[in-house]
Amino acid sequence: MNSKALPRQINNIEVGVYECEIHLKFRLIEEKSLLGDREQLLQVLLDALTEGSDDFLETLQASVKAQEVSEFKASPQMRRQMMRLRNAIDNSQ
Repeated sequence: MNSKALPRQINNIEVGVYECEIHLKFRLIEEKSLLGDREQLLQVLLDALTEGSDDFLETLQASVKAQEVSEFKASPQMRRQMMRLRNAIDNSQ
């Protein structure tokens, strides 16, 4: 076992702002009470979709679109986060 740290790889990481659109149609077996809480339902659906189809989830249709947009279309909070990311990348190189 070697206790020496591996040299840090310097990657040219570029970040951007993207608008993403997801359309999904599926069948799901789930508790009826879940349908009343939209946030919890969304989390359960995302978890189920990342796990993939199984006996409780049947994907019928899925389409995903993503396109880069100008940073200036992002909220001020997102623009500040972009600046932090860029500064962190610059400082690590």
